Amino acid sequence: MSARTTHLDKGVAGAMSALSAAAKQGFGDPALAELVMIRASQINACAFCLDMHIDIAVKNGEDTKRIALLNAWAEGGELFDARERAALALTEAVTVLTDGFVPDEVYAEAAKHFGEAELAHLIGLIAVINSWNRLMVSRRIEAGGPAW
Repeated sequence: MSARTTHLDKGVAGAMSALSAAAKQGFGDPALAELVMIRASQINACAFCLDMHIDIAVKNGEDTKRIALLNAWAEGGELFDARERAALALTEAVTVLTDGFVPDEVYAEAAKHFGEAELAHLIGLIAVINSWNRLMVSRRIEAGGPAW
């Protein structure tokens, strides 16, 4: 087994949990929030976060077909509406950041579907799930494993 630590400082975990809750509450769309968190976790290959957020999404009534096809949302046709596609495109742009910035057209499309405060919370939600992904992946926390 590779060298790793499962330890996560309780202060860090508490701060991250509070940030997650604030972003999710301010965003106001729990179903779409779970899709965003699943999509970022797919990109970051975070089994722990995927396991947790897929379970939450299913318990909240999300369609399993949509979850299964989330990795191919852009080709999903009518399966994802314009608002969801805008959020998922923004999720990918913020998560990857290979060009250094979120493309203006991705941000502009998201701004068409989300008010200023809602968009700020969406970006916060994307940032926090990426941080959680990095905390779990760097410590090699497996699906269903202990978070700390």
